Amino acid sequence: SVVPTFQKQIEHGGPVTVTHPDMRRYFMTIPEAVQLVLEAGAMAKGGEIFVLDMGEPVKIYDLACDLIKLSGLQPNVDIKIEFTGLRPGEKLFEEISLKDENVTKTSNAKIFVMKPLDYDQSELAVDIKNLQSPLDSGNICTMFNAVRKLVPTFKHDDAEISDINGHIENTDDKIDTQKLDVINDRGEQVDAQ
Repeated sequence: SVVPTFQKQIEHGGPVTVTHPDMRRYFMTIPEAVQLVLEAGAMAKGGEIFVLDMGEPVKIYDLACDLIKLSGLQPNVDIKIEFTGLRPGEKLFEEISLKDENVTKTSNAKIFVMKPLDYDQSELAVDIKNLQSPLDSGNICTMFNAVRKLVPTFKHDDAEISDINGHIENTDDKIDTQKLDVINDRGEQVDAQ
C-alpha cells in the first residue's frame, strides 16, 4: 500500500512522491477484503467472476496531505509533495464500474456477479481470424485498434501506444505473431493458426 511509503517519506523529511495530482485508488482494510473474498468463494458454483464494491476511490494527493497533517506538519510547507508522472500502463483511475457492466446482485450488497456475454462461437472464430492481418502488420496502433473494434470497452492511451510503436519502428523490433500464446478458458495453450 502507498500509506507506509508515504509515512516513511514523511519520517525522512520528504518529499512525498505522488504520481499525479488526480490519481485515485480504492482502499479496503485487509479484514474487509478477506471477508468479501471468502463470502464470494462460498457463493461460487464454478466459473463466475465476482466484482466487489470497494466504496469510493480516494484521491492519492489528498491522502498524502492528510498523512502529512496527521504528522503535525503542513503539506508543501514542511513536507513537499512531488509529482513523478504516470508510469507506462498506469491509469489515473481504476475502472471498477458496476453501473456500465452486466452484473447481478448477490445476497451480500457488496458482492456482484458478472453475467457472461453471449457470444456465438462461429462469430468468435471469424473475429479471431480478422485479427491476423493487424497482427501481421507488426504495427502496435493497428493491433490495438483492431482489438478495440472487437472489445469496445478496451481502452488504451493512444499517445503511449504511438510512443511504443515509434520505438519498435526505430529499433527494427517487430512483434513476432508466430510466438504469441493463445490461452483458452481452461488456461490451456491452444494453436492460434
